[in-house]
Amino acid sequence: MLSGMTSPRPPHSTNSPPALHRIDRFYIVREIGRGGLGVVHLARDPVIDRNVAIKTLSPRLSAVEKKQAETRFVNEARAVGGLAHPNIVTIYDANIESDPAYLIMEYLEGSELSRMLDSGRIFPPSEIASIVRKLADALAYAHRQGVIHRDIKPGNVFILAGNQPKIFDFGIAQVLNRVSSTAGLPDGPTLEDDTTTSLHDNLAGTPNYMSPEQAAGRPVNNLTDIYSLGAVMYEMLAHRRPFQYDTTEEVLDAIANRTPPAPHQLNKAIAPVLSQIAMKAMSKQPQERYQSGEEMALDLGRYLALHKRVRSKVSAARSEEDDDLPALPTRLPQFALAGLLAAAAGAAYFWLRMKGLA
Repeated sequence: MLSGMTSPRPPHSTNSPPALHRIDRFYIVREIGRGGLGVVHLARDPVIDRNVAIKTLSPRLSAVEKKQAETRFVNEARAVGGLAHPNIVTIYDANIESDPAYLIMEYLEGSELSRMLDSGRIFPPSEIASIVRKLADALAYAHRQGVIHRDIKPGNVFILAGNQPKIFDFGIAQVLNRVSSTAGLPDGPTLEDDTTTSLHDNLAGTPNYMSPEQAAGRPVNNLTDIYSLGAVMYEMLAHRRPFQYDTTEEVLDAIANRTPPAPHQLNKAIAPVLSQIAMKAMSKQPQERYQSGEEMALDLGRYLALHKRVRSKVSAARSEEDDDLPALPTRLPQFALAGLLAAAAGAAYFWLRMKGLA
């Protein structure tokens, strides 16, 4: 899980299994991921007989870094521990008093979205809409529980088989209206009051996907996650990030003051209606964005329903061609396909006008 690597061999494989050691009752199989603060291992829970992922602190951390990492561990456990959603990673257990401190999470087989995009993976528009719709629904659920992720980006989205996405890494999440003392965890600071684990100038988050208010260091709410999800969607559609500059300062200035070209202007295969959903999510002014994940998911659902109807009409037209003129190619003539797509585009434009997107 969280490694982006190929699916590891099951722990009970007969092909030279690695030497096992344990963290509490969990048998470590092998390392599957490593970052600046922690290491992720594939492990086996012998009691429940299932694979899990264990995130532990890196042994090379300084005392200050260790304290920061422990704070993130507590914050993530508190943020995700109360969530139960099919598109949010599940945390089973946490302990920062053990040596090493650890989080026990569900083990996921697949890859981070960032790795897929970096490798050149191109998602069809309908798959992008489906993935982002599920992420928007997951964020809507988290926001209703008082959890703001604050670091939505391709590197924190895991894609399972069947393009099922999972949001993970809630280490800098803001947890609202939550009792500070959570069962099994000691009292201590959370990152809703402490942004020392930020990446640049005390900013919590990842610059390329920050909202304008987040980039300016201002207080944030659920709409910062909506912006970041829009930036992820933009990258999937346009095959590039919204702003591409060499320095963090240039990126932050662009986020605050510039509007990137719409994805359909960079990728002609993208319908303007889908492009505008991403752009609305990325509006500079929070009040101009979708006001909730539900709103964004609803528009993506409408797009998918429209896309399904167009495909059905294309399929039906192809069948009629086959029945009436069996000697003709089975491919729908271009002028017929163009007509159907033009009709769909007209319907989509009318819908956009009604929604205020066009």
